[in-house]
Amino acid sequence: MAPDDQNTEKKNVYRVQGFTCTNCAGIFEKNVKKLPGVQDAQVNFGASKISVYGSTTIEDLERAGAFENLKITPEKQPIVEKKEPFLMKNWKVLVSSFLLILGYFLGKQYVETSFLQPFLYAASMIVGGYELFMKEIKNLFRLQFDMNTLMTVAIIGAAAIGQWGEGATVVILFAISEVLERYSMEKARQSIRSLMDIAPKEALIRRDSKEITLTVDDIQVGDIMIVKPGQKLAMDGIVIKGTTTINQASITGESLPVAKALDDEVFAGTLNGEGLLEVRVTKTVDDTTIAKIIHLVEEAQAERAPSQQFVDRFATYYTPAIMTLAFGVAVIPPLFFEAIWGKWIYEGLALLVVGCPCALVISTPVAIVTAIGNAAKNGVLIKGGIHLEEAGSLSAVAFDKTGTLTKGLPQVTDIITFGNNEDDLLAVAAVIEKGSQHPLASAILRRADHLGADLTRTVEEFQSITGKGVKAKVNNELYYMGSPQLFAELNVLNLKNLELMSQIESFQKQGKTVMVLGTEQVILALIAVADEVRESSKNVIQNLHAMGIKKTIMLTGDNRATAEAISKRLGVMEVKAELLPQNKLDYIKELRKDYGKIAMIGDGINDAPALAASTVGIAMGGAGTDTAIETADIALMADDLDKLPYIISLSRKTLAIIKQNITFALGIKLLAIALIVPGWLTLWLAIFADMGATLIVTLNSLRLLKVHKSNTHRQI
Repeated sequence: MAPDDQNTEKKNVYRVQGFTCTNCAGIFEKNVKKLPGVQDAQVNFGASKISVYGSTTIEDLERAGAFENLKITPEKQPIVEKKEPFLMKNWKVLVSSFLLILGYFLGKQYVETSFLQPFLYAASMIVGGYELFMKEIKNLFRLQFDMNTLMTVAIIGAAAIGQWGEGATVVILFAISEVLERYSMEKARQSIRSLMDIAPKEALIRRDSKEITLTVDDIQVGDIMIVKPGQKLAMDGIVIKGTTTINQASITGESLPVAKALDDEVFAGTLNGEGLLEVRVTKTVDDTTIAKIIHLVEEAQAERAPSQQFVDRFATYYTPAIMTLAFGVAVIPPLFFEAIWGKWIYEGLALLVVGCPCALVISTPVAIVTAIGNAAKNGVLIKGGIHLEEAGSLSAVAFDKTGTLTKGLPQVTDIITFGNNEDDLLAVAAVIEKGSQHPLASAILRRADHLGADLTRTVEEFQSITGKGVKAKVNNELYYMGSPQLFAELNVLNLKNLELMSQIESFQKQGKTVMVLGTEQVILALIAVADEVRESSKNVIQNLHAMGIKKTIMLTGDNRATAEAISKRLGVMEVKAELLPQNKLDYIKELRKDYGKIAMIGDGINDAPALAASTVGIAMGGAGTDTAIETADIALMADDLDKLPYIISLSRKTLAIIKQNITFALGIKLLAIALIVPGWLTLWLAIFADMGATLIVTLNSLRLLKVHKSNTHRQI
């Protein structure tokens, strides 16, 4: 973690081209930290970025990365990557391989020219391993040991004991291994790069009655953007003219286009359908939803998951241990058991090669990078490897009701008044609820607007009564609007009327929420509101139970009868109703004591305390909702609860693959060590084992790209 003075020191972020492995990224980070003027530096290997706290120059950064020939560019500066042909990019490997093969055949076919064989092998080693040798010789003088140190010592040692052919083979196979590792890591990073390329870099803008094409950096909030049929949107905004359907899959993961009309929100990177739109720009290019997604995905890939922290700590001690063990293999048998020096030095060198921890070090980050990128493409924003891992070991899942299990678009179904004009009371209720943030308030406002109610009344002294309702003066008369419980506390007389209580209970048993309008003395009206249950909710609950989730709970501020009616329809195991935000928080804490790891799914606003207290907080509908993205550990960019089983499935698959990778990487080392005893371990076999392990671990991790929402019903 960066020091406290990060708060005052300027932070600059740069993109890095040329990383070949996590170890190289670590060396670069250390080098940058030593630069004058740099307070701290943090490398994000998954996103190929470095954050520098303090002041430095790009020239200094590139000098710090000269050992790997790294190229540095500011984060926001477009990178023009030269598309080099594969053969040109890897010519050294090809030349080195040619020299090795030529030396082998010359030695076999022409005995009189066999003196050329060592020369060709040496040339092969120099061409293929020159950069590796120079880099590691410098590190040896600095007493900096890493995985490449093992390889370098082994290659030089092979040459020293006359095993030129095997030394050259090790160089070539190691170079091929690095090429494959770079290719695989780039494949994993493409999920981020594809997000970056989603939104256009320019748009048609109307300013001062003139239509001009501007780059996104020059577009300002308030500009009018004209989007033609079939075009992608370059900026976030609000529709001010036109109707269309928009494919939002790039943001929300929704497969079907969404209808858009006047006052609807639209996002950069989405694809316009058949309509011509005029959109008022609401965010700058750096603040668009897609920009935030990219930023958070990259930051998430930098956060080390628990399994990665274990591997990093293990690798710190692993390399010196392997060097010590290899030294012991080389010298103990000859010194104490009169064994042949050449044979056991050779075995020690082979152990150095097979002990290279490439596969182990890359086993976790490539899986985390791939999984987080896959989730982003499917409309799920996971804000760190730790949250990805935690989601796979959940025991209980708690749901908010309104807007999570239900659609969050309630409708007024019934209005019962007691001796007053219905339209007049509806207008009073509507003007009071204008100041409320409660989801049910919107239902009353929509009903009043539909009936053309007079909403010009004066509202004064508005006050929210947390978890119970609101009160306000309308035309100088004090009214209360809220739950029956609020009026019970006020001890309103006609609440005790049997007919009125029977009507409230009847509505609640139908799954409707009852809102009461009245004064301190009398109840004036009952307004019944129903929020339609999401079609996917029941299926999601069933899938969670099938996946082994021990407990599903619905937490709501609504009354018990309504909550229980909905929970029976959905199959939720337990209901906690009539909860204040503090009650939800307390109950989440109880669940953690009883079940260990739990998730809370809510809207990210009213449920913020409960989301924060859960093991994994999941916000619904993150697209366009800054609070949801910032509050939760995971944000579902669309209001699609179906993605919850997908998250758990992806997490479990990721955990399984990480465990497979670590087990395989360590297992292959132990097997190789066992081969030393009968003397069967050779240099070429050692490098094949190391290269094979790295390749298999990487390809195994890339399987996470194939985890889709459609197959998450399968238990992993």
